[in-house]
Amino acid sequence: MPISSDQLLDFLKKCRWFAGKARQLTYCAVGQQLSFHTATLWIVEVGYAEGDTEQYQLPVATVPEMPGFSTEQTLIMETDGGYLVDAIYTESFRKALYTHIYTEEGIGHDESRLAFNRGKGLAADDVPEHIVTRVLPVDSSNSALVFGEKYFFKLYRKLFRETNPEVEMVEFITENSSFTQIPAFCGSMTWKRLGQSDITLGMMQRMVEADKDNWVRTGDYLNDFLYAVPNRVFSIQEDVFERVSLLGRRTGEMHRALYSPRAQTSFSPEPFTDDYREFLRHRLGHLLETRYNLLIDKYLTLDEPTKALAWKFMEAKELIDEFSEELLSQDLDSLRIRIHGDYHLGQVLNVHNDFIVIDFEGEPEASISDRKIKHSPLKDVAGMVRSYHYAVSSKVFNSVETEHVETNRLLKVTDRWYKLMKETYLDGYMEAIGWPHPLFKDQNEINSLMLYYLLEKAVYELGYELSYRPDWVKIPLKGIVDVIREIEKMHG
Repeated sequence: MPISSDQLLDFLKKCRWFAGKARQLTYCAVGQQLSFHTATLWIVEVGYAEGDTEQYQLPVATVPEMPGFSTEQTLIMETDGGYLVDAIYTESFRKALYTHIYTEEGIGHDESRLAFNRGKGLAADDVPEHIVTRVLPVDSSNSALVFGEKYFFKLYRKLFRETNPEVEMVEFITENSSFTQIPAFCGSMTWKRLGQSDITLGMMQRMVEADKDNWVRTGDYLNDFLYAVPNRVFSIQEDVFERVSLLGRRTGEMHRALYSPRAQTSFSPEPFTDDYREFLRHRLGHLLETRYNLLIDKYLTLDEPTKALAWKFMEAKELIDEFSEELLSQDLDSLRIRIHGDYHLGQVLNVHNDFIVIDFEGEPEASISDRKIKHSPLKDVAGMVRSYHYAVSSKVFNSVETEHVETNRLLKVTDRWYKLMKETYLDGYMEAIGWPHPLFKDQNEINSLMLYYLLEKAVYELGYELSYRPDWVKIPLKGIVDVIREIEKMHG
């Protein structure tokens, strides 16, 4: 079906999943076409005045009349015989997709083919002819299909020129461990090309019915604490500690599932190699340089308590450099594994008084290759710890109840709550990991690596807040200053 660049671009700009709307486009065309029953998978190539070319997946089908459920993102163009539409809105496409995952029957030839993989999570008795399908109306960077109200298929729109880390992670955990606190892997669709990297087109998982993610639930728990602050009362209910401890244990169990000495190379544990040390050295150095420059530019716009924290950070530049170099130059006998990579309260769902971990795609701003780098699992732990700091700080500093309370007092109150949650979470984590464990040499190495990853995370956060939420700059700065004080204690 011939389509002009302008027609294709007009359609893409209507799609929520198209990420290039705000950029200057120079090129837009269908690069590859993969036959799939009554549909065709278009691999759309989009070029920009600056930056790399992007690829998007667009399944298309010609139908005599518009699908019953349709949106402005359904119709691509009218044709002589009907309508060219996004095929996900046709039942025939959805049925064929489910059938191929169920049977693992591929399509194509050795040079270019669609491969389908079935996972443990797909029940044997959910045969294709009995499955009811629908499109899930989500505002997302991908598209979501539902099968039998039990399975959720994520159709990846923006494609990466190698396998998606989320699919690898979810499949590995489901197929190789007893950890059940993730939506189980049910299957995947992959584009295999001779002599080139495989490209992940979609993944199916068990559906999870969750009322809230843990960021929202933690905010609910903080309400009682928040209301007590103006009255100089420090109040935390016991079940808050129980929930935080449980999340620590679930995190430890997730990392035990990812620690597999007998696994294939892509998941086997690795030591702290020279290359990895250099990666850490370069990453932190780059983060520090850009954040120092941003902070100097924005310094005069900060309030006095935030300026004090900023000054402490800038004064400690040499101390931070020494700590980083000392840690990365010494022998480190702890191990590295694949980790979640973007672990925070929003990535954890509350389900039946327990937790389900979601979204294993990794750090959004990192390249796909970097997302697959093995790290100490303490990087995930540091991410969650920082998320607790954000939860209490954002609640206390942005609520009507505390708007008349002095900033320094709020900093102290949030610090006390955060440190209690941090200690509770870490205790639960270490309880689940078990001690001793090959992932960690000893407590000294754990302490040093935790400080490093907490520092890296807080410095990363600082760049975002300086650019987009200046009122929140104090939150990552306080996290950085906390690490600086711990480093000073070590050197003292």
